[in-house]
Amino acid sequence: MKNTEAILIHPGRMEILEAAFPVPKDDEVLLKVEYVGICGSDVHGFECGPFIPPKDPNQKIGLGHECAGTVVAVGEKVKKIKIGDRVNIEPGVPCGTCRYCRAGKYNICPDVDFMATQPNYRGALTNYLVHPENMTYRLPDNMDLMEGALVEPAAVGMHAAAEAQVRPGDKIVILGAGCIGLMTLQACRAMGASEIVVVDVLEKRLQMAKKLGAAAVINGMTEDTETRVKELLGDWGADIVFETAGSPKTASQAVNLVMRGGRIMIVGTISGDTPINFLKINREVKIQTVFRYANNYPMTIDAISSGKIDVKSMVTDVYDYEDVQRAFEESLSRKAEIIKGVIKID
Repeated sequence: MKNTEAILIHPGRMEILEAAFPVPKDDEVLLKVEYVGICGSDVHGFECGPFIPPKDPNQKIGLGHECAGTVVAVGEKVKKIKIGDRVNIEPGVPCGTCRYCRAGKYNICPDVDFMATQPNYRGALTNYLVHPENMTYRLPDNMDLMEGALVEPAAVGMHAAAEAQVRPGDKIVILGAGCIGLMTLQACRAMGASEIVVVDVLEKRLQMAKKLGAAAVINGMTEDTETRVKELLGDWGADIVFETAGSPKTASQAVNLVMRGGRIMIVGTISGDTPINFLKINREVKIQTVFRYANNYPMTIDAISSGKIDVKSMVTDVYDYEDVQRAFEESLSRKAEIIKGVIKID
């Protein structure tokens, strides 16, 4: 068996190169990768390079962290996972000993080894990879491997909804209908919310939001978002506003949409300074951020398996591994058309 990996040669250029065949350590499994989702952070890495450049200029940069496949070998101390299991992986491996890990918040471990980022920059776009057993999850029989790869972005939405303490009866606004916004929409519905308004500027995304259960959608390009939210949810506004677009504009806008005593949950990655009019929210509004997810994979797998979250409907484009360059180019050039792209490795 041989192994290859897709490497970022320089911003805008991916190449598939030969790679060493990985050997699992005692507590690791060897995974034959089948599907890898294309995340917005991967597209940013392709266009601009890593968020945090490596110290070594010769460091190979891999991309991709949303993946699933089949186990082909296991280490000597692996007990729960066996050869032939269909699995996905949680791509961040924390240190396990710091105060954050011990408190169960391993997602904010300062020494986490997250795929396609520092310190190792190893990506999931490869034929074979090794991963710790305790961050590997067996998939139910009724879930396929493409769904398994998309547990990762779904877990982001589940974590955001859980941290926001979504409850039945909550009035919710989601700013942004990209992959994470749509996952957050479905997570909120799975937790019982039904009055959910989704805002975006791309019509295809808004139509997908309606398909996935939004009570109403607003095109921020052609409608006044604040006026429409009040028409739909009442003058008080939303119990919870999720910012998933990663935009300073929508983050600033959130304060005009949330009710007194409500919550603003920042899910998107926002660069630069964001102006916030605190006078608008000085009636005990809570602003919180979330980072990836922690302890959410099992519940997310169950939500997909039980049909509460539909990840496959969001997949608009599937690319062969050999077409990885085109996959990333089109992720940039066809942003208005692609909701979720997936690369098929096998």
